[in-house]
Amino acid sequence: MSTDRGVGGTVTAVSSNGVYSFTKPNRDGITLLAGLGVEGDVHAGVTVKHRSRVAKDPTVPNLRQVHLIHAELFDEVAGSGFQVTPGDLGENITTRGIDLLALPTGTRLRLGAEAVVEVTGLRNPCAQIDKFRHGLLKKVLGRDENGQIVRKAGIMSIVLTGGVVRPGDPVAIELPAGPHCPLEMV
Repeated sequence: MSTDRGVGGTVTAVSSNGVYSFTKPNRDGITLLAGLGVEGDVHAGVTVKHRSRVAKDPTVPNLRQVHLIHAELFDEVAGSGFQVTPGDLGENITTRGIDLLALPTGTRLRLGAEAVVEVTGLRNPCAQIDKFRHGLLKKVLGRDENGQIVRKAGIMSIVLTGGVVRPGDPVAIELPAGPHCPLEMV
């Protein structure tokens, strides 16, 4: 890992849910468990927990233990008339002040005093987003000027070091050694 460390932003909200649902209620704090994910969250585990992925192969490693979204996305879609708040899109951690989508694969994020997650890739926005708010999917899944798909619905990570994460906690960024690989869908 690179020695480039810096405070990249702040945790603005944390969310979890013990049952399958699209949205997740906000919490005062969540506990990240090394190798598993968010304590008590339906998506925690060593192997995949997302229903569509379990149906394909339940033995695949869970690279989607913790879902992070940047609050700036909510600001962006609000400009198009969509009200979205932390936890609405199923994320566990909402941040502000970090361009999560620009982080390379393998970036480590220190969340609060102890917890460390490693970024594994992009969340693939799904049709459930349109069921939540009709037309929102087009705002979080689009194309750039070169026609390449742009996924804006956050990033996924695995837990390297457990710990409690609360709103207001700082987020420190540790970039991997180069060359940096852009995030791909996981």
